[in-house]
Amino acid sequence: MAERSVPPRVVVAERVAAEVGFMHSCIPEVGRLLVLAAAAKPCGVVAESGTGSGVGTAWLCSGLGAGARLVTVERDQELARRAAGVFADDDRVSVLTGDWRLLEQHAPFDAFFCDGGGKREDPERVVELLAPGGLLILDDFTPSPRWPPRFGGEVDELRLFYLTHPALEATEVLTTPASSAVVAVRRH
Repeated sequence: MAERSVPPRVVVAERVAAEVGFMHSCIPEVGRLLVLAAAAKPCGVVAESGTGSGVGTAWLCSGLGAGARLVTVERDQELARRAAGVFADDDRVSVLTGDWRLLEQHAPFDAFFCDGGGKREDPERVVELLAPGGLLILDDFTPSPRWPPRFGGEVDELRLFYLTHPALEATEVLTTPASSAVVAVRRH
């Protein structure tokens, strides 16, 4: 099987992460899922909460259509500044600095990678920010062979919220043998 190439902008963002010691970048398995989500909405508004050094943003950007736009927010000023530099030559991408709620002024979203703020603090608002038919990607879960899903021996209420929300059609997918993501679409 041929190895899949990593988009050049992802390599640049990974270099920034290494320079600043940022250890929580998007893994390639999730990145490829992000490319798919962005590509599925070629003229859409794509959002990301938790820019970090821009690795997830770069994966999203690599699937972004010519008529789409991507808005991402990072609360750490230095990380946001460095990530903005990665995308300075692409006017489809806006890197905001501050709280995840800054995204609200750009909603509704056709695709939303909620990797930072919002996922835990206000999950209902995260769902409300999606356009009908909008895709939601949430990563950093640990696979659970049981239902309802468990983490640390307890029911994982956060994951259960997204998987059973009445406005969402959702599923969980393995990204690696030890990690999973919730992928959902907002019902029309």
